[in-house]
Amino acid sequence: MSDFVCKRYSADEAKSLFARQKARRWQVAQRGAKERVAVLKKLLNVIKEETPALCAAINADFGKHPDESRLTEVLATQEELHFTIKHLAHWMRPLHVPTPLVLFGSKSHVQYEPKGNVLIFSPWNYPFNLAINPLIAAVSAGNCVMLRPSEKSQETAKIIQKIVSKVFSEDEVAVVLGDRETADALLELPFDHFFFTGSPKVGQKVMTAAAKHFASVTLELGGKSPVIVDKSANLEQAARRLTWGKFINAGQTCVAPDYLLLDEAAADKFLPLLKQNIARSYGESAEDQLKSPSLASLVNVASGERLYKLINDSVAAGARIYCGGEFTSDKRRLAPTIVSGINPNMALMSEEIFGPILPVITYKDISEAINIIESRPKPLALYLFAHDKNVIKRIYSETTSGGSCLNNAILHLVNSHMPFGGVGMSGLGHYHGEYGFRNMSHERAILSQGSFNAIDFIAPPYTEKKSRLIDFMMKIF
Repeated sequence: MSDFVCKRYSADEAKSLFARQKARRWQVAQRGAKERVAVLKKLLNVIKEETPALCAAINADFGKHPDESRLTEVLATQEELHFTIKHLAHWMRPLHVPTPLVLFGSKSHVQYEPKGNVLIFSPWNYPFNLAINPLIAAVSAGNCVMLRPSEKSQETAKIIQKIVSKVFSEDEVAVVLGDRETADALLELPFDHFFFTGSPKVGQKVMTAAAKHFASVTLELGGKSPVIVDKSANLEQAARRLTWGKFINAGQTCVAPDYLLLDEAAADKFLPLLKQNIARSYGESAEDQLKSPSLASLVNVASGERLYKLINDSVAAGARIYCGGEFTSDKRRLAPTIVSGINPNMALMSEEIFGPILPVITYKDISEAINIIESRPKPLALYLFAHDKNVIKRIYSETTSGGSCLNNAILHLVNSHMPFGGVGMSGLGHYHGEYGFRNMSHERAILSQGSFNAIDFIAPPYTEKKSRLIDFMMKIF
């Protein structure tokens, strides 16, 4: 495949491909666990072969260090593949369930069936991980898939297409590259399931498209995920872990801590610790940080200009740049930035930041932090650094979020034993591990009737004897 040529699809070609996958879907659905595991193992091997090229492509798209790509893109995907390969046969088994006494003489089970044809729209910020992980779920469930990577990470999209083409035939799984017209054409097709990762605005568009076909959807969105640092926390530990969680991938992470709610009693100690950890991770000076190979670039100039405006508008309203704030001349790189003196009405609190900026709001009582969280749309993630059991209990009983970490950030999504997804404006549905398999499957309820059928005793014509029997059943059930 050294002579691999990237293929781009027109809208008409995408429609033709869908028709071929539609014709193939029942053949693919018949594959047993051994066949599905075999293709997942092949995918794992090809990923390992293409890892150097993949990391180079991600670096070309937005300057991400190869080690960071290996950790957050490749290793996370390999872990998901290993987990699925190990457990898939068990997941596919029919789930036998109890049958009530009123149905005496029958047995019941749930059979997991492929939904059929799945469309996956993946984002640019983790262009490999967030494309392949949903694909693993869809393929493990026995579906045909059309995968549409983001056009903002074109070099990575080409490698994804190369990897997928080595493993699957096009009429089974295909990576569909193309312009906006192609993307719009995909949304018009009658897929059985739509899987989208991205912004709430586009998520609404995808959900509307799915509704036309009564298709199911998974929406992995985002929003402003809060991080709370209570005075009872181990502040040095919290600063170290928060620095990593916030500034990895230059803050361009859907579950990145978006704003900090900081106990006023800990502020004087915690903010200097954050600054120290930034210097340790990316360099002492802003000049060093902007040149650091460990800090990813922003995806494009437009992203930098948006962040530049958010900072300036907030400073104009009274906020203060505690550290950072320096951009390169093309606005593609931004030094890790902490902005203090923030209030909930400032520009930095108006939208998801998606960059290396951490606004800080201080509070005197945990009730203030809870009120700020409750007043905003439900977040994709919530992070709490605390050891006070009362504070921990209040946060987890009086707020909600798609997922959460206590005394860490981001790492909850690495555990394939747990579901990953949002709630409300931050998403709909979930995946990872068995949850992804279930999400991409139809749970078909099947009742098997034996020779004895209790319903025969109460079926029409209704008589006084049957009426008494129904009276008796009403009393005992």
